[in-house]
Amino acid sequence: MSPELGLFASAVLSARIERAERSLIEEGARAAAHRDPGERVLVVPLGSGLAVWAGPGSPLDKVVGVGIADEFTDTELDAVEQAFAERAAAVQFEVSTLADPSVVERLTRRGYVLFGFENVLGLRLDQGRQAHFADRVVVSDVGPEEFETWLNVIVDGFAVPDTQGIASHEEYPRDAIEHSVRDVSSSSGFVGSLARIDGVPAGGASLRLSDGVAQLCGAATLPRFRRRGVQGTLLAKRLAAAAAAGCDLAVVTTLPGSRSQQNVQRLGFQLLYVRAILVHSAPTDRDTEGGEPAG
Repeated sequence: MSPELGLFASAVLSARIERAERSLIEEGARAAAHRDPGERVLVVPLGSGLAVWAGPGSPLDKVVGVGIADEFTDTELDAVEQAFAERAAAVQFEVSTLADPSVVERLTRRGYVLFGFENVLGLRLDQGRQAHFADRVVVSDVGPEEFETWLNVIVDGFAVPDTQGIASHEEYPRDAIEHSVRDVSSSSGFVGSLARIDGVPAGGASLRLSDGVAQLCGAATLPRFRRRGVQGTLLAKRLAAAAAAGCDLAVVTTLPGSRSQQNVQRLGFQLLYVRAILVHSAPTDRDTEGGEPAG
């Protein structure tokens, strides 16, 4: 990539990406509340961020987008911690390295510990981008009649993660993954893609368009079809679609040193910033009053 097309990882750029992430998580949580009105779904603003609990063990259960603009008070954080404790859930923050450093300091003083990192990579888009597909891999957008096939491919692929790079500290029940993917798929600007090899479903991925940002998310390949160009083809197809839709920026989140990171960097993505993942280390007496035991 030529220098003039590169991205400067500024606080402004990080804020734009974090806002897109916040809106995606919020829409997914609200879809979870609609899917199961009996579930005690939690969607609470916290400064510039958002605290979400979308169901037991859901990948959406976290706090995102903090430290970008408005601060949150200790009283507001007390209320979030109490609400999570009542749901027997630990509070997990994802904090950008370009956010206000005082956020991490405050959290560590309250007993939060660092559990890991995730990388946020970006690529400047242009409308002349061409998609290059691997041989025998055919990708199509997912219509209503293919939704369940696509969903099963995504969930089955996630169930057997690629072991290259740093292992994830997170493990989710199968039904929680299925619910979260189904819920996020109802968000605005969302498009699912299904890859086939010789007509057989091999992998799936998601694209979400938000205010000019193309979020590449929810990608998975069935184990027997890996190392055959499925994810590269899905990436290329989504990038071309995002550019054609007028997006100027594509972003993807990966585990450090993972196969997914390697795939996107081959297409020109660059590391923009890192999110630190901090989790409350232990419940306090306050956490268990009037609710279920904290998990």
